[in-house]
Amino acid sequence: MAGHSKWANIKHRKGAQDKKRAKQFTRAIKEISVAVKEGGGADPEANPSLRNAISNAKGVNMPKDTIDRAIKKASGADADNYETVTFEGYGPNGIAIFVECTTDNTNRTVASLRSIFTKNGGSLGTNGSLEFLFDKKGVFVLEKEKIEMNLEEFELELIEGGATKIEKEDDLMTIYTDFNDFGMMSSKLEELNIETKSYEVQRIPLNTVELPVEDAKKILNLVEKFEDDDDVQNVYHNLDITDELIEAMEAE
Repeated sequence: MAGHSKWANIKHRKGAQDKKRAKQFTRAIKEISVAVKEGGGADPEANPSLRNAISNAKGVNMPKDTIDRAIKKASGADADNYETVTFEGYGPNGIAIFVECTTDNTNRTVASLRSIFTKNGGSLGTNGSLEFLFDKKGVFVLEKEKIEMNLEEFELELIEGGATKIEKEDDLMTIYTDFNDFGMMSSKLEELNIETKSYEVQRIPLNTVELPVEDAKKILNLVEKFEDDDDVQNVYHNLDITDELIEAMEAE
């Protein structure tokens, strides 16, 4: 789990400075659109899903006026009609890959993902075939500098709010909760007046598979190809992210 969150944070910092920012904005806008339609309207005070989507949009440095326009468009009569779909399959060396998408054309998305799997030595599976390999967790990422209270006291408050694991990496803190405690932790952080960099439900692998670095790099490159697809929101896998692998990927 630590390797996965460390690599995600490294990618986040790198992504904010390169061409991936446009894709991050597109995904954030889709998340806002779905939240407005399915979560209960355009008022973030009354719509927890929208509050979450706005927080994640801020986490990729989306300007406030862009966020406001996305909310306004999503609540209008001409809003895009997105739906959330998931896909499961295997990459090379039996690595399980779970892909979450938001799309306005499911047929296009299926064809695109099947092509990525097939061209990279993998195969698209049936829905439900891999879900048991992952555990849904609440994941909250905070910037340490925004925590003003004593750190030990803060961690006790987090445990009271449902934290099952707390990881510290450089300037960030990652908090994990059981899926059912996601709302309780959100409320706890609001109560403590702590602004999150991002908070979302993620699929954490129950067990990971370690591969030789060169084979593992191919899996992360495959994951990146999925992430480059405009319909893809999140990609989860059970590859073991070792320190050696992270060093090799950062060196590229």
